[in-house]
Amino acid sequence: MELPEQVVERVEERLPRTEWDEPREYVTYVLEEVLYQVEQETEDDDFEEVDEAKVEDRLKSLGYLDE
Repeated sequence: MELPEQVVERVEERLPRTEWDEPREYVTYVLEEVLYQVEQETEDDDFEEVDEAKVEDRLKSLGYLDE
């Protein structure tokens, strides 16, 4: 999987302020943290349904998904 250039640039800018030496390590950490939080939310009984189309549109507008 290839990341959008905008995301790569942001990771490279943050890398010196982290404990990781490689962008791949930092991206893996961030994804694991996000997945953990999402998984914790799904275990909640109060979990609110999400409109997947809205989420996809938002991710596209932020440059995380290709149009």
